[in-house]
Amino acid sequence: MKAAGAHALAWSRASEIAYTPGVRILFATLASLAALACAPVSFPPTPPGPPVRHEASSASFAIIGDYGEAGPEAAAVAALVRKWQPDFIATTGDNNYPDGMQDTIDANIGQYYHDYIAGYVGSYGGGAAESRFFPTLGNHDWRTHDLAPYLGYFTLPGNERYYAVSWGPVDLFLLDSDQGEPDGNDADSRQARWLKDALAGSTAAWQLVLLHHPPYSSAMHGSTRALQWPFAQWGVDAVIAGHDHDYERIERDGIVYLVNGLGGHGKIYQFGTPVPGSAVRFNQAHGAMRVQATAQELRFEFLRADGQVVDTRVIAATRR
Repeated sequence: MKAAGAHALAWSRASEIAYTPGVRILFATLASLAALACAPVSFPPTPPGPPVRHEASSASFAIIGDYGEAGPEAAAVAALVRKWQPDFIATTGDNNYPDGMQDTIDANIGQYYHDYIAGYVGSYGGGAAESRFFPTLGNHDWRTHDLAPYLGYFTLPGNERYYAVSWGPVDLFLLDSDQGEPDGNDADSRQARWLKDALAGSTAAWQLVLLHHPPYSSAMHGSTRALQWPFAQWGVDAVIAGHDHDYERIERDGIVYLVNGLGGHGKIYQFGTPVPGSAVRFNQAHGAMRVQATAQELRFEFLRADGQVVDTRVIAATRR
């Protein structure tokens, strides 16, 4: 509660010069409002609910991360993604820079992807007849404290903070990795127990986890120890994160970890010392990931916004 402490200190110092009763009442009111804004938000105990389901023999989809800053970089990535005509789009978070506010959300998201969003409420055109845009929460989305702009903009399953999507041969589990998540973000949390149970019940050919904070990363933010869940043990094929504005492929524990955070934010990060298992690192341009899945094969490609392929990783069902 550092913010609350700072507000209290400011009030203490201001009160030394606030001699009139009216000014004192004003400062006291402002201090009370600041303390209220820093108080924890209580979300209702709503379970994640059943997954979004779409029956198909294959899936071709895009994953974008740290994309929510309207501008030429975000527009270039969106143009790349649209050329693929993906079945759906998923994100690795930070959908709405800088602070997740209502007055920026439509320009940052709907301007580029409105026709993939079911129940679209923005001003850039029509929405989708069925959900084809599946975001994960990032730390910048959480800056509103109560997630009201995000929750009002999207229509997502269950508690809308973490949920599952089943599309043909792929089951995606979209997590909330932020510390603000009321169901926790470590391996012993309620959210983790939900994931473990959901994975145990999955019958799809492939199981993917998407989240914002990377369990492993060689760039500025680095690895997030709390998110180093036993994904391989639970049956996950790949974990895709964002947060660090770069692309990295890491191979460890017999599965693939990907950092995909070049979706449009203007600032690209530099790499530090490679973490164990780091196989590919890229930070020269913005881009997006294309994923193609059948029952026999799962193919990941990361492409620059100009269409140049940076990395390809294929997992064959026979080699699992």
